[in-house]
Amino acid sequence: MKFLILACVAAVAVAAPQYSYGAPRAASSEERDFVPILKDDRVHEEDGTYNFDFEAANGISFSQSGSPDGDEDAVIKAGEYSYIAPDGSEIHVRFVADENGFQPQGAHLPVAPEFPHPIPQFVLDQIVKAAEEDRNRSDESDEFSAPSRLYGRPN
Repeated sequence: MKFLILACVAAVAVAAPQYSYGAPRAASSEERDFVPILKDDRVHEEDGTYNFDFEAANGISFSQSGSPDGDEDAVIKAGEYSYIAPDGSEIHVRFVADENGFQPQGAHLPVAPEFPHPIPQFVLDQIVKAAEEDRNRSDESDEFSAPSRLYGRPN
């Protein structure tokens, strides 16, 4: 009986998670630069509204405010962020996030091209004809007729 208890205690000790509280190690041997934080202001009100501003010495900045003014107290957010891209250009994005989703705006974001030419009249006529055929087809009975007997048996 003592052996069984000792074996259970040993099994629990071996199965216990081994926690490491040391700093995480970098995946590569390259050194990381220390980037000072220039500004970090956070304000959280009791009614659910908040504001925060963040700025780092490497050109990254982020500012956001929000409030639970949406449907079912959904949080509506607005803000902007900027950073320096690898090519050296500054990226600046303004955004709103509300019941219509995340809506970013920035000079670097792609925009869908305008349609290059007007739709030809014959295409518009074909669309109208197809709509009429669909309307007429829906007016007919929903029953299907039997297959035609004009087809012969395969040889």
